Amino acid sequence: MIWQGVIPAMTTPFTETGSVDHSFLVKHTNWLIDNGCQGIVALGSLGEGATLTFAEKVEVLTTCVKAIGDRAPVVAGVAALSTAEAVQIARAAHVAGCKGLMVLPPYVYSTDWREMKAHVDEVIAATPLSCMLYNNPIAYKTDYLPSQIAELANDHINLHAVKESSADVRRLAAIKSEIGNRLALLVGVDDMIVEGIEAGATGWIAGLVNALPKESVALFDFAMKGDKDKAFAIYRWFLPLLRMDVVVKFVQLIKLVQQEAGMGSERVRAPRLVLAGQERTEAQRIIARHLAERPQL
Repeated sequence: MIWQGVIPAMTTPFTETGSVDHSFLVKHTNWLIDNGCQGIVALGSLGEGATLTFAEKVEVLTTCVKAIGDRAPVVAGVAALSTAEAVQIARAAHVAGCKGLMVLPPYVYSTDWREMKAHVDEVIAATPLSCMLYNNPIAYKTDYLPSQIAELANDHINLHAVKESSADVRRLAAIKSEIGNRLALLVGVDDMIVEGIEAGATGWIAGLVNALPKESVALFDFAMKGDKDKAFAIYRWFLPLLRMDVVVKFVQLIKLVQQEAGMGSERVRAPRLVLAGQERTEAQRIIARHLAERPQL
């Protein structure tokens, strides 16, 4: 697959009884593609993948693939406590019809390069699917350095991209200095997208796009074209919302934005709880203000 453009890290919708809302999942997936997104990533951190059973993960992937068919690729987030389970998820994604994998380090356990490389080696090699390495040392405590990413790229012909979420824009240039254009570079934190494109990124695994795809795609397109005036006009408006993607309760916040924008529910799965009290009031204040000031596109 081609790793470029705006690719949402999709939220997973839940019904009032706590099960996955497959009806809304179909609606949401198609809406994102209709508004210019180039694919979707399911089961990532924003998708609350860690709270889903293996069977639920397979069902989510199957629903997404059936929903959009050949219109755009579905990418499966692959994260697990054990390497064996991660390999199982990767193979199930292949069977379900996914076109790519977003490969994460193991949950909880983070150690040296030898062990972390062995984990992703097995996942990438488990299928012929196009793979994107997800580097997020802030959340997962494993930091894949540019030289290590280059080693993985040399070892795996089906490793095609990196989702860089260290929040250090310098990493993009450092990766390029190691391997040139061997891998596509995608920004994985919402409030670094314009800077990331300037540093060589050609894709955005985005969060707030779940609620605001039209604005997200416009921002990305203007930045890619080098139209800085139009890009920064949207970026300045968008930044207070984009910063909701880089805090501990980013799932609750982004789902709340979806709800306030009329496309989704704030329902989350425990141990997460919906926002409450002053925290929720303040978030709603910011959201209401910025939705009222949405740019004319």
